[in-house]
Amino acid sequence: MSEITNFRGEAVSSDTGSLGEDAARALILRVGERVRKARELKGIPRRVLSESSGVSPRYLALLEAGEGNISIGLLQRVADALDHRIEWLVGDEDPWTSEALQVADLYRRAPNDRRAKVLEILSPQPEATARRHRIALIGLRGAGKSTLGMKVGETLGLPFVELNREIEDQAGMPVNEVMAFYGQEGYRRLEAQALGRIIATHDSMILAVAGGIVSEPETYKTLLGHFHTIWVKASPAEHMTRVREQGDLRPMAGNPEAMDQLKFILTSRETLYDQARAKLDTSGRSVDDSVSDLLALIDERGFLS
Repeated sequence: MSEITNFRGEAVSSDTGSLGEDAARALILRVGERVRKARELKGIPRRVLSESSGVSPRYLALLEAGEGNISIGLLQRVADALDHRIEWLVGDEDPWTSEALQVADLYRRAPNDRRAKVLEILSPQPEATARRHRIALIGLRGAGKSTLGMKVGETLGLPFVELNREIEDQAGMPVNEVMAFYGQEGYRRLEAQALGRIIATHDSMILAVAGGIVSEPETYKTLLGHFHTIWVKASPAEHMTRVREQGDLRPMAGNPEAMDQLKFILTSRETLYDQARAKLDTSGRSVDDSVSDLLALIDERGFLS
């Protein structure tokens, strides 16, 4: 029995070793059983599957017997050869009997208008009720989220909250120390908890979140479902300049590739930020102009109606 320390510094017991081994063993058995079942249902001999996937017959035999700890790359090749989704082989849901997976497959193939109706039917509460009068500003640092959020909050008489400040209050230390002590995973857990508390205690507000929140699917899904989200964006050069003007020279210090890295982050997150309900481009705009733009956008989209 080992001990770990939680976010409050309390020692708690943990016996995750055997649990992790049991879970891994169950996964290997599940994958093997599903590969065998998929192959047999399609009437494909193991030799043929071996030829089409490039995985040896002996390894496939071990896999189907629950004795082969197959790599992700090889498993993807086996899934492709079976005309199967890899998640069908590893997920908890049985692809041959799960209604949830059947619905998910139908949803993927449905046109956008039908998808919207499905989400409306399945939603536990109407979108307007879930989001209430909460507005969240997302995007990379330097776009103007904090400055605009504070000024627009004052104008509209709404509280302005920065999610990182909530995390610091909860952890009792600055965010950089949270990252140092608990790592990325610990920070993301605190982020999700802080967001849940904010949703439970605020029906009307302006929230600014860190740019990386989009990398955590469940937390980002919660944000999108409970806030009217606005992607505050700017050109890469303006992102970098504004960060430096805030007194933070770390992005450029001793890093000649800083701008390339920033552009890469923007590009890699673009499809995620694009899921926001609205966009506000602050490139080449003064703070006052951007405040006016944001107020007009909120009114135009009826986020507070």
